[in-house]
Amino acid sequence: MTRQRELIYRIVTAAPEHRTAEEIYDLAREEIPSLARGTVYRNLGLLVQAGQIRKLEMDGAPARYDRDPLTHPHLICQRCGRVEDLTMPEALLAPLAEDLGEPITGYELKLYHICPACRG
Repeated sequence: MTRQRELIYRIVTAAPEHRTAEEIYDLAREEIPSLARGTVYRNLGLLVQAGQIRKLEMDGAPARYDRDPLTHPHLICQRCGRVEDLTMPEALLAPLAEDLGEPITGYELKLYHICPACRG
């Protein structure tokens, strides 16, 4: 793994936030000032392709990157855009798979709300 890719991976996996590519770029430039924006985007793509991180497509907003590459739902604030991980109990997926008559191999579930900070 290149020094740049290792840094980008470390930034994505170091915090629970789901950062945008621009946020990752800004943080990476603190350590490697000469780092090009294209290098960050390319390496994020390679990390997603390798299954090391997950890309979350957002409606009307920049994509975010998740340190957890496994399938799981997200809770998204409609005002500030904060993204939180949720857990999906297997007890909810099993009946769906049974109704379909085949295993569920993955899903994208985004639940929207107004977070407590935005409500207050």
